Amino acid sequence: MHREIRLLLRRWKITLLKKRENRRRLALFRPILPGANLKDRLIACCGAMLGLAATGLLCHNLLTHITSAPALVAPMGASAVLLFAVPASPLAQPWSIIGGNTLSALVGVMVAALIPDPMLAGGVAVALAIATMSMTRCLHPPGGAAALTAVIGGPAIAASGMQFVFYPVAVNSILLVLAGWTFHRFSGHSYPHRAPPKPANSHGTADPPARTRAGLTADDLDEAIRDLGEALDVNRDDLSALLEKAELHAMERMHGGITCGDIMARDVVTVSAEAHPEVARARLIEHAFRTLPVVDRRNVVVGLVGHQHLVGNAATVASVMAPPVTAGPETPAFRLLGPLSEESTHEVAIVDGSGGLLGVVTQTDLLLVMARTNLLQSLESVRSPDALAASASR
Repeated sequence: MHREIRLLLRRWKITLLKKRENRRRLALFRPILPGANLKDRLIACCGAMLGLAATGLLCHNLLTHITSAPALVAPMGASAVLLFAVPASPLAQPWSIIGGNTLSALVGVMVAALIPDPMLAGGVAVALAIATMSMTRCLHPPGGAAALTAVIGGPAIAASGMQFVFYPVAVNSILLVLAGWTFHRFSGHSYPHRAPPKPANSHGTADPPARTRAGLTADDLDEAIRDLGEALDVNRDDLSALLEKAELHAMERMHGGITCGDIMARDVVTVSAEAHPEVARARLIEHAFRTLPVVDRRNVVVGLVGHQHLVGNAATVASVMAPPVTAGPETPAFRLLGPLSEESTHEVAIVDGSGGLLGVVTQTDLLLVMARTNLLQSLESVRSPDALAASASR
């Protein structure tokens, strides 16, 4: 009996070790870059293939009579990796590709003319190319290869002289960027990349939106980057937006157990879309509400109306109402922080799958539930065994 148990335990241990080893092996094939996935990598492969093929064919068929230099130079392969695999990178933007490759090639040609030793010239050319790209805000890793190619590219490139800078390097870079711009119109990625706009204050004042006032600031981000002491291959605005979203997700996780269905008001005062605006105004005043959901004959939410909409002469509520802000009953209540704090609405309509009105959540509802949740979390931390033990030790 004991022997059988030992055998079972041994087999179980071997199985666990095999699973761990398989996980380690699989981890080797996971993308290192955050946000990367298999679909994006396949799209990048297709883009690089089409972009380089188009660039090479155009140059070969239209421009080979100009010079004996190759129609397509090797640094374009490295540029294609950045352009199609990480199009949001600051190193992959149009000026980085065109300016970085062209200026680096210019540096390489000039250094090759001044320093006869190719090994020494290669090192000097790459060093000066990095300095030039940095000062002109077009740092692009393949630019180092363009500078080195100008030095050790062979007799054909040496014979091209200054012409090598414009063709093939500048022409290759421009055509590749145009190919990337065209391809990314259909790939689902924005190119040239633009960082997501910062949320604006919907009330037209200079203050930042309410949900960001107590969170991460630009000074916090700059201080963290200085503390890290490393250059990051990510746009600063992208990094700021990413950290703000991560902070909001963390706050949502802390309050995620409470849904809109848990806190919504169910006895909702509404107004019909066909009603006269004076009916809506009377109900707003009677119940001391700021806004009312507007519903059709099937009780489906079609709009939102408040005092600010009821100005001037209108025949029906439908002609003056604003678009509704809706959520499902299973939506975590904390997700309403954005709409209720930044948009010009004071309540969110909670609807079923067909848009039928189930209830509403107001700014006051959300404020109270957040305050209560924070209080409960504070009490739980005080009642935890560690806290009790620390209290007893005092």
